[in-house]
Amino acid sequence: MKIKGLRWWVIFLICIATVINYIDRTAFGVMWPEMGKDLGMDEQDYAVMLNVFMVTYALGKFISGKLYDKIGTRWGFVFSIGLWSGAAILHALARGLVSLSIVRGMLGIGEAGNWPGAVKSNGEWFPVKERAIAQGIFNAGASLGSVIAPALIAFLYGHFGWRSTFIILGAIGFVWIIPWLVINKSKPENHTWLTEKERTLIFSDRMELETPKGDKGMSLLQILSFKESWGVLVARFFIEPIWWLFVGWMPLYLHSKYGFSIEDIGQTIWISYLGGMAGSILGGWFCGKLMETKSVDYARKTSILIGISLIFLGLLGIIFLVTGENPMTFIYIVGIVLFGFQFAIGNIQTLSSDLLKGPSVGTLAGLAGTVAAISVIIMNWLIPQITTVSYAPAFIIIAVLAPMAMISIYVLIRKIKQVEIN
Repeated sequence: MKIKGLRWWVIFLICIATVINYIDRTAFGVMWPEMGKDLGMDEQDYAVMLNVFMVTYALGKFISGKLYDKIGTRWGFVFSIGLWSGAAILHALARGLVSLSIVRGMLGIGEAGNWPGAVKSNGEWFPVKERAIAQGIFNAGASLGSVIAPALIAFLYGHFGWRSTFIILGAIGFVWIIPWLVINKSKPENHTWLTEKERTLIFSDRMELETPKGDKGMSLLQILSFKESWGVLVARFFIEPIWWLFVGWMPLYLHSKYGFSIEDIGQTIWISYLGGMAGSILGGWFCGKLMETKSVDYARKTSILIGISLIFLGLLGIIFLVTGENPMTFIYIVGIVLFGFQFAIGNIQTLSSDLLKGPSVGTLAGLAGTVAAISVIIMNWLIPQITTVSYAPAFIIIAVLAPMAMISIYVLIRKIKQVEIN
């Protein structure tokens, strides 16, 4: 049996896994106003929970990067989604700070594997010119999950309560494992369902990934010896808090500033994430079109620059145009910010497979995810300290971070190409 476009089925499944990933993590923030009351916890406890998740998420990014390099993407994804789905179900048993911290930590470790796994899978299944659009489809899952999550969670919460909602969401992840194991039964080198035309397409532009059998890749110190690797790490450190500020804190911001209920949140914030979903697809498509006539270096950097420019302009709009009278103005402008973020981030995440090869790709991608999570941990600690009167200081800080991410790429990655090992 042969299946045309098998690589697109693989990235489609990873996109669905990402939708599930974001629904599971978004549930906590959306239901917190009522969940926190039931557990006798306040906003400071919420910040602690966010950072418990992010600490384990940071650790999980690096661990899972190494794990995927060792056991491959097929079983790596099974481990990741199995762990986070089990953790989602265990939220129903939480009774306070300690028990909730344990399950949030499990969720963080499990969900972290989705990102280095996707980068590595895209490097295996897609030629260079298609990696940005593949990464865009994958990243669209994050935004699509955020679009679906508020309304879905509000509906489930209204009918079943928050504990049963977590059980239902966790069960969905275990169902996903079945088609994943069936369709992604081996690497493209040996997959019997892959047509020869598609196999030729994948490998005609994937020579940089071919490494001798048994090659374990570069050590972490070797990877860090290249300034290009630092360009990826620094860019992720600066840009990541922008997305997480809205993912983690927007429900609380709308609840505290505008008095939004869980139902109100579910009915509105999906609009912002719709912008992010569009940015994911268009950022990959735009970069791929540029590569038809331009170099990888020009296409990636131009796409990243456009995305970061939109982030910066959108944040200026939030700072200077949003008033306390119309929350929808805020919702729409956030959509522009998230569009720009996703337009850029897919190309930034793809840099790992542009610069390195073989087993080293997952290691750099995982380390970049860890560094990104560390910056979000710092932000989550800072938010309650600087937003006692207004969220304006938080928006100003991340407006500064956006151009710094772009500068780090231009300074440390003079040209995007495979690094040469001396």
